[in-house]
Amino acid sequence: MDIATIVGIVSAFALVVVSIMMGGGLGLFINIPSVMIVFGGTLGATMINYPLADVLSVVKVVKNVFFTKVWSTQEVVDLFVEFANKSRREGILALESEVPTLNDPFLVKGLQLTIDGMEPDAIRDIMETEISYLEERHKSGAEILTTMATFFPAMGMIGTLIGLVQMLSTMNDPSTIGPAMAVALLTTFYGAVAANLVCLPMAGKLKKRSQEETLVKEMIISGILSVANGENPRVIEQKLHSFVAPSARTSRFD
Repeated sequence: MDIATIVGIVSAFALVVVSIMMGGGLGLFINIPSVMIVFGGTLGATMINYPLADVLSVVKVVKNVFFTKVWSTQEVVDLFVEFANKSRREGILALESEVPTLNDPFLVKGLQLTIDGMEPDAIRDIMETEISYLEERHKSGAEILTTMATFFPAMGMIGTLIGLVQMLSTMNDPSTIGPAMAVALLTTFYGAVAANLVCLPMAGKLKKRSQEETLVKEMIISGILSVANGENPRVIEQKLHSFVAPSARTSRFD
């Protein structure tokens, strides 16, 4: 669970709601026509812009905003130092017993290719191709949220124009001015809140998640190739430490 995401969403919406309550009550900011225009319009525009499968996949992608399964860089370093020690003592085939204990498909794939005796260059090509397509999938999820963040204010503006037209067309009846004006203003409010408190922050978190996962996978590739080449565990640790900030480096050989 990503605590920062939960705290950010709760605090942002809580402060907005408290400010509304202090100014006269939450009921003033609930308007069904405005909700229909902003959220219905945004969903429709998004489905026009992207295939249905991509739109539906956003639900799965958004889970990555709240939950993370990325390894820490130090875990990766320690793991490959252990692999290198075992490989040098017992041979590369001894690493086959480690495969069932791993729950990362990318690491399992790289380790299995190494055990099978594939050339390091071929291993690198296969694993780097997988990273490229992973980045494309992550980019697609963040892109959809960013697109929705542009549609939400636009739908809010459309709702505002609808409200103003309704208001101006019934100026002779004062009782209709209030509801029409509410639609005009609340659609802009809903669009701004949905774009700036939900879609854009989530897209930013997904991009950060993608960077973190790519970094770990690049470390895994470097570790796999080093083990395949039979390099010294101390050398492997130094190589993998190049991916880590100096302040976060912890050596097992000090």
